[in-house]
Amino acid sequence: MVKPAESKTASRTAAKATTVKKGDRSAAETEKIRLALTARRDELQEEYDHTLVEIAELQRDRLTDSAGDDQADTGTKTFEREQEITLANNILERITQVERALERLDEGSYGWCEKCGNPIPVERLAAFPSATLCVTCKQLEERR
Repeated sequence: MVKPAESKTASRTAAKATTVKKGDRSAAETEKIRLALTARRDELQEEYDHTLVEIAELQRDRLTDSAGDDQADTGTKTFEREQEITLANNILERITQVERALERLDEGSYGWCEKCGNPIPVERLAAFPSATLCVTCKQLEERR
């Protein structure tokens, strides 16, 4: 029969053996992640550029079609313009997040929680590749 102290020591040793340390990612894994992040950044950049072109076209159309507008029409146009700008800013923020993820990948800290230092689950990174917090830390942050 195994003593309780020996059992705890054995489980700690097994846990340490399966824990991946920062920077222990293979070059192939790192390159695969880099390609996925770069593709996502390029996709977002294209979407952002397209959104800016649409905003410019809509603005030009609004300027030529504003004769006879009353206050409600002007307010509606202003609200729509602000929504479009907000959407463009959200895309730009996502681009920044992906670029930050690429920087963390270069530094060797990609996939590790910036708050507690624990590894971020692969499932979370697959769903949200630019995640900087593990699930627990993100839940704590959202509760505040």
